[in-house]
Amino acid sequence: MSLVKKIGIPGLAFVAAFALAMPALPGHPQTKSQSQSQGQPPVIRSEVKLVNLFATVRDKNKRVVTDLKQDDFKVFEDNHEEQIAFFTKEMDLPITLGLLLDTSGSEQYMLGAIQDAGARFLHRVLRKGDEAMIISFDTDVDLLADFTDDRSILDRAINKARINTPGGGYIAGNPGPVGGLNVTGTALYDAIYLACGDKLNGEAGRKAVVIVTDAEDEGSKVKLEDAIEAAQKTDTVIHILLVADRRFGGGRPDVAHKLAEETGGRMIVVNNEKKLEEAFDQISEELRSQYTLGYYPTNGANDGKFRKIRVDVDNKDYKVLARKGYYAPRAPRG
Repeated sequence: MSLVKKIGIPGLAFVAAFALAMPALPGHPQTKSQSQSQGQPPVIRSEVKLVNLFATVRDKNKRVVTDLKQDDFKVFEDNHEEQIAFFTKEMDLPITLGLLLDTSGSEQYMLGAIQDAGARFLHRVLRKGDEAMIISFDTDVDLLADFTDDRSILDRAINKARINTPGGGYIAGNPGPVGGLNVTGTALYDAIYLACGDKLNGEAGRKAVVIVTDAEDEGSKVKLEDAIEAAQKTDTVIHILLVADRRFGGGRPDVAHKLAEETGGRMIVVNNEKKLEEAFDQISEELRSQYTLGYYPTNGANDGKFRKIRVDVDNKDYKVLARKGYYAPRAPRG
């Protein structure tokens, strides 16, 4: 099977594909690995709506804190404190990772550095049991490598990314946008929606998307809120490395911050190659230094509504990164 697979669908067919995919997005995927909790393995029971949270804690100097205990945490759902049923410090739980590369014209002067740093990042962060995929996005969305643990496949996929500008520059072997539509634009929201709702939807356990972009979106078929919802429904954390060239408008830090904040990820501003390398290092550290918190929600209604989550720690100098909520399951009709 070719490593380059078109998953962008312009026009009505694109919207129809999303409409079919939307109901399949689960509220609570099962964990990929059963980890220890209080010395006992948790029982995976999706029917009782266990809510899993992956949390990273940093101190006021932005250092990762790794020595906290269950009693240091409090979890609130819609401002109601919940009882923590499971707690672990996760260093080796497998990760399913998506690396999304902005290949629109605004990234043309940084793409080479992004490719080099991205390849090194994957070599550092991926361990046995982990898998990653590579997606590029500009006027449309391309899957350059499906989930694999083969570093050589991932390296080749990253190196295939090419800047898409009106006049050429498409990926080798790629005929460009279907039907010749959308000659300019950046389908950031579509890329996130497809990565989460189509690719990560069927995966379990820890899931993260790392996006290198200026967060400018032009021409997506879905909205920012739809992209965030797709990530929340599949329990996917979004990290944004904001690479913004002022010659192309300086990017959208507000959009990048919202995507990261709502899903429990980080937004890091990158303005040179050194900062890019440091940003990948920070994300790598966070992916390997997380706490897992699990609880059974007091609100047992299967109403499909969004529930807000807040994770606090006793030390007020610490900042917790965790997703801001989830969608309750919806009771089957009839």
